[in-house]
Amino acid sequence: MLKPGLFYTLTADDMLSQGLYLKDEEGERVLLPRRQVPDNIQTGDSLKVFVYLDSDDRLIATTDRPRAQLHQVASLQVKDVNSTGAFLDWGLPKDLFVPFAEQKQRLEAGKTCLVYITEDNTGRLIGSTRLNRFIKDEARSDWPGAPAPFTQGDIVRLIIAQRTDIGYKAVVNDEYWGVLHESQIHKAIRVGQKTEGYIRRVRDDHRLDLSLEPIGHARADALANRIMKKLVESGGQLGLSDHSPADLIELHFGVSKRAFKMAIGKLFKDRQIVIEADGIRIADGPGDERRSAKPRNDRKPAQTGKADKKAEKAPKAAGRKTVYRNPKSQSERTLKLKK
Repeated sequence: MLKPGLFYTLTADDMLSQGLYLKDEEGERVLLPRRQVPDNIQTGDSLKVFVYLDSDDRLIATTDRPRAQLHQVASLQVKDVNSTGAFLDWGLPKDLFVPFAEQKQRLEAGKTCLVYITEDNTGRLIGSTRLNRFIKDEARSDWPGAPAPFTQGDIVRLIIAQRTDIGYKAVVNDEYWGVLHESQIHKAIRVGQKTEGYIRRVRDDHRLDLSLEPIGHARADALANRIMKKLVESGGQLGLSDHSPADLIELHFGVSKRAFKMAIGKLFKDRQIVIEADGIRIADGPGDERRSAKPRNDRKPAQTGKADKKAEKAPKAAGRKTVYRNPKSQSERTLKLKK
């Protein structure tokens, strides 16, 4: 059965004056208006369409792509507000209706808001800004004993929802709340933005901590590829190293200094780059990939000359005997001095 608010791949069945009828595997049909029928389509061809209700509450198909479908969250602009509610632009000829009862705060024309696509008790598609009715705080399975929805490092879809004291709240896969802590943000983001993210941690209370960067080795691998691409574009050299300021690294790559150091360490270990005092460059000669400008350790050179004499005149250590040695060889006939 065709349900309003979802995408379907249907089969061209019959062309009439009003448009093309499409059908699903069970034989249910829906009309695609003539102005949207693709050129040269033939009976039996497959076509992906979005199904919704028109102004007369009739099921209709469209090749237009809305900004969200049923049970998804989107940032939409308010086109109009009247005595019944607000109407939002979601990319279709028929605007998305948000009743006053589904508005957490009164919507204003021209403003944008986050809205969840749902349906009323008659099956018509509506929007709701009361996201807490639909988005869950705890990411746990609905069935006892079933595996958790996420594990550390999983790639997820995020939509930034709200600024908080510790960072941002984000909607994860249109279903769960997650927190993006300030320490994990190294590039500009905004409320309403859609982006790819990662599960940094599933807490003991089943709530989600998020990251905009891959976790663990995956982060180093992805960033290393970006650094090599940047090196190639810059002629083989880059004025950044592990001694560069964190804000400069963040400006160029949108990552933390720690992540950058891990990535260039991997590239150096793989003999792809040379680390110099003022930056990094692509290794381009025999043995070049093994050389680094960084010292191997922090040991000071041994003291010589006057420093040695000063060391000999240093005060006696408590509880230890001082032995005076004869500077001449024992082969000569000299007296041995003892304390």
